[in-house]
Amino acid sequence: MRAILCLTAFLLTLPPAAHAADPPTARPGAQLGAVDLALVLVTDVSRSIDDTEFDLEKQGYATAFTDKDVIAAIRGGPVGRIAVSYIEFASNYEVRTVLDWTVISDQSTAADFADKLTHAARSFWGRTAISAGVDRAVQALAESGFEASRRVIDVCGDGTNNAGREVNEARDDAVAAGITVNGLAIINEHPVSWTYAHVQPPGGLVNYYRENVTGGPGSFVLEVHDFHTFGEAMTRKLISEIAGIPPSGRLVVR
Repeated sequence: MRAILCLTAFLLTLPPAAHAADPPTARPGAQLGAVDLALVLVTDVSRSIDDTEFDLEKQGYATAFTDKDVIAAIRGGPVGRIAVSYIEFASNYEVRTVLDWTVISDQSTAADFADKLTHAARSFWGRTAISAGVDRAVQALAESGFEASRRVIDVCGDGTNNAGREVNEARDDAVAAGITVNGLAIINEHPVSWTYAHVQPPGGLVNYYRENVTGGPGSFVLEVHDFHTFGEAMTRKLISEIAGIPPSGRLVVR
């Protein structure tokens, strides 16, 4: 499945008093600790993804987070900054927070995050427990300490949930907590025999994501057909998520 992103300038989850000591990066009048969006990137790194594909994904994340239109979308919010955490998962016991909560507010902080993400080692190679990734993201949002007007989990992967609890149960728990879950479905058009049913489920992976993975106000699925266009896909997805405006129609990047 896939690797996804986060941001820069590591901001550890601290109590409010500790935040008050941080250098102010919010706009005048904005509360420290306030962000326009708290976003958790949940990336599948299961065995259906080889190292070349994994590297292309990470490069795509870095490209997206440093894109000038993404930075403009961040700066265009009421507070002018977002908080991002990046989690990788494979099987239900293989979940790791690769990049903890990071605040992105400008090109510099975005570039710093992209650099950390690019140099982070791959976490796992196991099966695919999307539900475990979503559950960890829900926990991360609950413990973040940020004041966010919107909370979003962004799941990226190329196959179905085949380990851990049912993914629709994890999705439903996230939505019940007021979180929107979006998806980036990477279509494997040349699967090997042992992965075919996993990456090409009945009705297609995009439909699987819509029915089982995504949910909440304005949720959507982006369909990607080429790892080389992953950066373009993530850029479009981030702009929609940061602006809080769901894209209209079918989202496909080839």
